[in-house]
Amino acid sequence: MFDARLRPLIDPALNRMGAALARRGVSANQVSAAGAACGALAGLAIGLGHPLAGLALILASRLLDGLDGAVARHRGTTDLGGYLDIVCDYVFYLAIPLGFGFAAPANLPFALLLTASFTLTAVSFLAYATLAAKRGLETQAHGLKSFFYSTGLAEGAETLLAFVLMCLWPAGFPIIASVFAALCILTVIQRSVIAARVFR
Repeated sequence: MFDARLRPLIDPALNRMGAALARRGVSANQVSAAGAACGALAGLAIGLGHPLAGLALILASRLLDGLDGAVARHRGTTDLGGYLDIVCDYVFYLAIPLGFGFAAPANLPFALLLTASFTLTAVSFLAYATLAAKRGLETQAHGLKSFFYSTGLAEGAETLLAFVLMCLWPAGFPIIASVFAALCILTVIQRSVIAARVFR
């Protein structure tokens, strides 16, 4: 919901850092993989009972997620890069609720609920992107991307905020996960309504 509004604020700094990495020969795919690794380690840290260490790794992962696109803008985008970007994103998105699910048995039903809602959101996102590409639709509201990014209530900024709150308040995971799962379902409904209008 806030991603497109935040881009003008964060892109200049990311582009400067991305240019510096590109000059040193770092590829966007390497940055994407590093972001996924940090995300997976964040889930592991949370699962082992270290939510603050998990929080630090979450922030590192999201910084790298922003930088991979910045590097790609300087070195050139590729279809493989677009594929890796979304796969690495979902390594992160699924690792965090799984970590909380392993951290406490009482969290497990809510972790499953959140991962299920993330899956539905991903399916609606990728299905919309596929049909948008088929029709030649384009948008740069989220910056230059390899495929169509459809807007929703639950996007990257909202997900990051939810994960930060979970790490700062681990006991509140069931509440935060339930609220965010509901936002994800509303996003799927919202995107489906838009799809019905655009792809009719």
